[in-house]
Amino acid sequence: MAGIELAGIAHRYHGNDAYSVNPLNQHWQDGGAYALLGPSGCGKTTLLNIISGLLSPTGGKVLFDGQDMTGLRTEQRNIAQVFQFPVVYDTLSVAENLAFPLRNRGLEKLEVSTRVKEVLTLLGMTGRGQQQASSLNADDKQKISLGRGLVRTDVNAILFDEPLTVIDPHLKWQLRTELKKIHRQFGHTMIYVTHDQIEALTFADQVVVMYEGSVVQIGTPQQLFDKPQHTFVGSFIGSPGMNIIRCGVDGSDAIIEGNRIPLHQSVTATGDGLELGIRPEHIQLSGSEGVSVEVTVVEDVGKHIVVRTRLAEQEIDVIVREGTAIPERVFLKFDAAKLNLYQDSFLLDSDP
Repeated sequence: MAGIELAGIAHRYHGNDAYSVNPLNQHWQDGGAYALLGPSGCGKTTLLNIISGLLSPTGGKVLFDGQDMTGLRTEQRNIAQVFQFPVVYDTLSVAENLAFPLRNRGLEKLEVSTRVKEVLTLLGMTGRGQQQASSLNADDKQKISLGRGLVRTDVNAILFDEPLTVIDPHLKWQLRTELKKIHRQFGHTMIYVTHDQIEALTFADQVVVMYEGSVVQIGTPQQLFDKPQHTFVGSFIGSPGMNIIRCGVDGSDAIIEGNRIPLHQSVTATGDGLELGIRPEHIQLSGSEGVSVEVTVVEDVGKHIVVRTRLAEQEIDVIVREGTAIPERVFLKFDAAKLNLYQDSFLLDSDP
């Protein structure tokens, strides 16, 4: 295992003036489970390929435990990488596919056999070791790809590039659970690329959120939910995401379309680009108190109801319990302790 440091890493592809990964400095701890989360095109796979050595950065260095790896080939970095689509040797059996990376490193036959049996059990494929890989469906082939990444215990890191994309939904939860078990058992440094917030939040101890080539926040799932450092994080995490509402500030109040919303603490904020962020879970419906709004849609999603409202030209979502009566005239009450104030998309710190 290894701690991974990115020192001034940046990348832009040939013929493109814009950076795919903007200059950044990050340190990821030895044995940590990290997820690189963001939409398509945000730079997360580019960054993963720089770490693995598949791509040479335009600038900066990649260090494993302080050792410069930037100029080394992928195989010299002692990492395992699992890709989005399955990579298997169709002419080999399931067990032979799993044994391949171990035999390449000269491990004893008994140790190879033991590790292969352990991984077959983890994958739920006990008794299928002699099955020809060419006969497997796409789900099972991707499980073998995962297994080849997990079969080695001596790697510096294991990198996953959207490994569950082709897996049937009912198997995804099971495999994510197994990955967490493996991480706890062996303590590998793991980096998992995904655009799926559920995958990221259930897999990782720390989630690295990327937006337009930059890392905009690193935190635990709870930190990303409660205190998004950037409006993109707030809107991307959650279903529906955080309400981002244009506002002004007057003393300790936010001003939204002429309505005063008390803030939990005073915040120094002047100029344009001010926005208030609040989760739909932290707004209450009222029939008489608060900010008067128009209800546009009521969506019953089973476990709760999403009430979509409009204040002037701004939309505000509210989550209420199933069975909650919607007042004829609707007002919104905001939980002041859960309000976040942003300027130019970044969180403003509150006064102590």
